[in-house]
Amino acid sequence: MRSGLEQFLKPVPGRGNAVNRKIPYDRTLILIVLSLVGFGLVMVFSASSVVSRELYGSPESILTRQFLAMVVSLICMVVAMKVDYHLYEKPLVLGLLFSLTLILLCLPLLGPGVNGAHRWINLGPVNFQPSELAKLVVILITAYFLVRQGGQIEKPNRGFLLYAMAIAAIFVLVLVEPDFGTSMSLALIAAFLLFLGGLQYRFYIGLGLLSIPAFYFLVYQIPYRRDRILSFLDPAADQYGSGYQILQSLIAVGSGGVTGQGFAAGTQKLYFLPEPHTDFIFAVIGEELGLLGCLALILLFMLLFWRGVRVSLRADTLFGTLVGLGIVSMMVFQAFINISVALSLLPTKGIPLPFISVGGSSIVVMLTGVGILLNISQHTRGRVSRQEWVDETAA
Repeated sequence: MRSGLEQFLKPVPGRGNAVNRKIPYDRTLILIVLSLVGFGLVMVFSASSVVSRELYGSPESILTRQFLAMVVSLICMVVAMKVDYHLYEKPLVLGLLFSLTLILLCLPLLGPGVNGAHRWINLGPVNFQPSELAKLVVILITAYFLVRQGGQIEKPNRGFLLYAMAIAAIFVLVLVEPDFGTSMSLALIAAFLLFLGGLQYRFYIGLGLLSIPAFYFLVYQIPYRRDRILSFLDPAADQYGSGYQILQSLIAVGSGGVTGQGFAAGTQKLYFLPEPHTDFIFAVIGEELGLLGCLALILLFMLLFWRGVRVSLRADTLFGTLVGLGIVSMMVFQAFINISVALSLLPTKGIPLPFISVGGSSIVVMLTGVGILLNISQHTRGRVSRQEWVDETAA
């Protein structure tokens, strides 16, 4: 049975086989991403100036580091734009990326940790988090697997076994760092692509039932994770302990009102709101720019989603469509989780807001993903008229 995406990519009735063309990069997507990046730099300066002065003696130190990371990330984006995305479908290239990811994930486990976590590779003045790179690799591996399965995703075979082992290896290495949030993000991205590839609902129901014991041992039996769940249910029960972060975040967002207190005029970032320039930067945006500023940011992510999906569905191959949708989902899912945490819609978890929060590894991977998406936008099946779309869907 052919998946929905494969049906979409079939030749369009009335015009013969679609002719693949190489066209200019999607300029609208570039404009949306640059708007997010610029917005992020402005808010990082506001959110980090006080913390930066205390830690480094200068209010611009954190901003400078983020700006340098942004420059490196934009270079990575340009390089990814120039690399033909079809190259990632070659088994040798995919195998090298997978092997490199495993090596990079193992390296932090061999060295001393930071507060009990082994998530970073120390490169002198720079720390790199390989679990961020793992997100892109999981997308590429899953897209390759779905294409090779040819719609027979539920059929157990050697390809299915190799795919399951590869994803499990990455998932376990990230989980033991420990980084429960990122490991769940990897699982969510893979599950989303597998759903697009045709995996039936009953498998997700079965997997959900099987994950209950894992949830008990990985969450409920770990005190700080259990406390996060309990504080999410009732933050006021421990307002100076596990519920402190979320309460301060809600105070920040609520005090902003409709128009906000003004840029750089927020007070919650003055040692009240923990991690104002990373995990809870959305709360700073809510306080200083108000509801209008929050809606403007959400609108940018919605435009990013729309344009990314549009580029993906016009890709010249099923692999390109799946990779594009995987990259878009990676960005949008992460933004949704970060914003939901700041609004107490999800339990507290340290996941950065894409393009906005401070985090060199995150911004490098996100903009590299944008570069791949822009390269996909160059390889299109051609423009489909409204009547052709009606004819295709009715066929």
